Amino acid sequence: MPNRLAHETSPYLLQHADNPVDWWPWSEEAFAEARKRSVPVLLSIGYSSCHWCHVMAHESFEDQETAEYLNAHYVSVKVDREERPDVDAVYMEAVQAATGQGGWPMTVFLTPDAEPFYFGTYFPPAPRQGMPSFRQVLQGVHQAWDERRDEVTEVAGKIVRDLAGREISYGDAQTPGEEELAQALLGLTREYDPQRGGFGGAPKFPPSMVLEFLLRHHARTGAEGALQMASDTCERMARGGIYDQLGGGFARYSVDRDWVVPHFEKMLYDNALLCRVYAHLWRATGSELARRVALETADFMVRELRTNEGGFASALDADSDDGTGKHVEGAYYVWTPEQLREVLGEQDADLAARHFGVTEEGTFEEGASVLQLPVRDALSDAEKVASVRERLLAARSERPAPGRDDKVVAAWNGLAIAALAETGAYFDRPDLVEAAVAAADLLVRLHLDEQARLTRTSKDGHAGANAGVLEDYADVAEGFLALASVTGEGVWLEFAGFLVDHVLARFTDPESGSLYDTAADAERLIRRPQDPTDNAAPSGWSAAAGALLGYAAHTGSEPHRTAAEKALGVVKALGPRVPRFIGWGLAVAEAVLDGPREVAVVGPSLDDEGTRSLHRAALLGTAPGAVVAVGVPEGDEFPLLSGRPLVGGEPAAYVCRNFTCDAPTTEVERLRAVLSD
Repeated sequence: MPNRLAHETSPYLLQHADNPVDWWPWSEEAFAEARKRSVPVLLSIGYSSCHWCHVMAHESFEDQETAEYLNAHYVSVKVDREERPDVDAVYMEAVQAATGQGGWPMTVFLTPDAEPFYFGTYFPPAPRQGMPSFRQVLQGVHQAWDERRDEVTEVAGKIVRDLAGREISYGDAQTPGEEELAQALLGLTREYDPQRGGFGGAPKFPPSMVLEFLLRHHARTGAEGALQMASDTCERMARGGIYDQLGGGFARYSVDRDWVVPHFEKMLYDNALLCRVYAHLWRATGSELARRVALETADFMVRELRTNEGGFASALDADSDDGTGKHVEGAYYVWTPEQLREVLGEQDADLAARHFGVTEEGTFEEGASVLQLPVRDALSDAEKVASVRERLLAARSERPAPGRDDKVVAAWNGLAIAALAETGAYFDRPDLVEAAVAAADLLVRLHLDEQARLTRTSKDGHAGANAGVLEDYADVAEGFLALASVTGEGVWLEFAGFLVDHVLARFTDPESGSLYDTAADAERLIRRPQDPTDNAAPSGWSAAAGALLGYAAHTGSEPHRTAAEKALGVVKALGPRVPRFIGWGLAVAEAVLDGPREVAVVGPSLDDEGTRSLHRAALLGTAPGAVVAVGVPEGDEFPLLSGRPLVGGEPAAYVCRNFTCDAPTTEVERLRAVLSD
């Protein structure tokens, strides 16, 4: 018989709807039940494409005896971290403070007042490698609750007080300057892996936001080392197993230092961020590899993540059926030499094995290999390789596909809108721009209410119940600003303005300028979450700084500019110390130091050839954070068009920064030079 999760919209919660555990969704009713029964709460947090979440569910939550013990002694609450990043953030902070590490599945024991007192992540069904079994943990916590409750509640109260003392107030600090950004670059150089690209050791994550900073730093200063680190890292990732050599798109991370074996789940946010980075790398260098990867990643998102409603799904699972009914990580993506021969025949299989690095011993498990491009020089003509790739992709599509988490997350769709709009504009792919517009339309239609308040998620055309958090407002505003620059439709600037106004009114401390991840009127948790560091995606804090800055550049709004600069105080503090974890903040700081530049392109119409050429040159400028407005003279779509006439009856471009404007130009080459200076 299904439990209470059967009525939820989250794919992750629905995966647990048939567990014998009497799960509750996160709700006041769950904690009221715990108070009524005088039992602790087991809080289990994960997400649908999390491999070890599936493992623990199968081992423990599907086990009848374990479920009966849980049901007798606990109120069990299941949370999808992607739907409730605020709940995830406050308890993850507690887990990391207590244990020095965190991850998912996250397992936290709470008092009926939601105060945490015991923590962990994955617990095995039997004791293993020094870890107690899940049943032992449940029994130990139950015994402590029954016999030493005063001690337990005292510990919980102390943890909550300690968390409350961690509030960050960098909002009144100064914006980072040349010195801090140079120190950040030096710090990244020290952690850079020159043999393999990327930063640090295993596991290795794609450093998308740091790469954006490096590209912007090079554009502003000409620092060749910054460009070298960005381009070499992008090449190594694109040639590695972390990149899907057949279908495009990136996996979550590499388990090794060489980018060979990925953790196979594919997340929307990774692919949106990396698609944009590779498009920007092409813009800076003309790299054919960067162009190919940007387009293949964009095509992957549209082909495999786009929902029927026009939004983008959150993720594809790492696991899939290996053909025997058993779910195995990577089964959809890996190949043995024998499988190559079955699809391609002997001769082409030999070519494919050499081209993609498939060996008899394998690079993954049980003799299978993850496809890579280990050799720089082509082993065969491009036509033959393309044919092999097409046949392998067609054969792979016959395999059982990984599950898809169909929920549409506002923030990640904002990142996808920005990536698809820019990639479509750069490479003359109007279909990608149309996909970005369709996703933006869905967000406006389904996720925005009459007061322009955002709902975090939707699924199958139905809005979820959870309020948007700071990253939703910031990333959606970022997507709308990119769409405004690409399409010349001022309505997207208007919508971005509604969202950044909410950031000022509901997410910003009016005294210090610090930012919070949840709105002032959001559900009260044990603490109001506040994290300025970039992790898998830009933090709400740094994304908001970028969106506020872009909106201010478009409109001349001083309050938005001031708020952006105050928010960047945290980058001044953290950038020189931990640059790998504040890459987007550093990228926004580069835009502040460059202006950012404001480009207005005017012409008799958007379809006029001269107008289009100037508009394209403006979009391809590498000046960090530049904003672009295009329209007819005195058009009311964008404030930047005001007072901008044609020049001698010809389309013209106006470039300004820091309250100073260059002479308008009608020449594409001149505009290119100005925007790459």
